[in-house]
Amino acid sequence: MKLGGFLIVVKDIGRSLKYYHELFGLEMLVDNDGNMILSGGLVLQEEKYWRRFIGKDVHGHNNSCELYFEDENVDAFYEKLKTLYPETEFVNLPMTHTWGQRVMRFYDPDGNLIEVGEPM
Repeated sequence: MKLGGFLIVVKDIGRSLKYYHELFGLEMLVDNDGNMILSGGLVLQEEKYWRRFIGKDVHGHNNSCELYFEDENVDAFYEKLKTLYPETEFVNLPMTHTWGQRVMRFYDPDGNLIEVGEPM
């Protein structure tokens, strides 16, 4: 068995595709009308379908998991993010952990937590 990817719920799949492409360079591989598979194993599921599938409400900003990306220059990524998406809600501005890794955390437009860190 292998992990097939990681699914996040989004309100507007077109907006989310643009967001993840502009910031992280992810490309759409499959479009199943409300369910998109992106490069890197990320799957976007439109909220209206997800609610129907699981029969429960969706809660953004739940802080129970995060998408983790690596970038050689977290500070340059931070500037890009502020320029493209100035309304971004940050959890941590760029900071350096005690073990020397530079990271930042923020929410995507749907409240999914994202971390960007320098490779270890």
